[in-house]
Amino acid sequence: MLTHGQIWRAVDQLAELHGLSTSGLARRAGLDPTTFNRSKRITTDGRPRWPSTESIAKALDATGTSVEHFFALLEPARASHFDASGFGEERIPMKGVPYSIPQIGFAQAGSGGFFGDAGFPVGSGWDEIVFPEVNDPHAYALEIVGDSMLPVYRNRAVVVVSPKADIRHGDRVVVKTREGEVMAKELVRKTARQIELRSLNPVYEDRQIPLDQVEWMARIIWASQ
Repeated sequence: MLTHGQIWRAVDQLAELHGLSTSGLARRAGLDPTTFNRSKRITTDGRPRWPSTESIAKALDATGTSVEHFFALLEPARASHFDASGFGEERIPMKGVPYSIPQIGFAQAGSGGFFGDAGFPVGSGWDEIVFPEVNDPHAYALEIVGDSMLPVYRNRAVVVVSPKADIRHGDRVVVKTREGEVMAKELVRKTARQIELRSLNPVYEDRQIPLDQVEWMARIIWASQ
């Protein structure tokens, strides 16, 4: 039997997986911002108030989350093995043990619906590849098309990106701007106002991007050769 606490805990975890507050989750679902607030979980006379099926359905649709994934969030032991991708399957990052990670092309990465506010993979439309070793449950793969990243990354090369990994100067990173541009470059410097990026292909110009124009930045941890 489901409990009041299980349902609300799953709502909280759903919001967290997508880098949202409960108010942010409600807004994304087209609901009143207070729908999932803690103050709405108990009535004025002290009785438990449950979220409606409609509000849960809208939240799942807005985040691209399957029903199976949401039910997994009801069980903490299983929920820790799921990420924001909504694929409805366990993704357990264990050293030396291969498992599937989501993959799309760079062009798709620039369009909407594939990433949450925190830069984690969400929604549908992803392919999958088997990757042998990664310690980030939010890791994903991007397929490069074209010559803009030669000679470091060739056409059709695949890079694995980790939103969880720490980023230092000199790291190769994938950056998405608020305008939807996605690029792979080397991080030269990050200041309080901007990031400076060096192009991997000298034919292409280096970039300086104001921080308020950066939607997310994540480190490349592996590339096919």
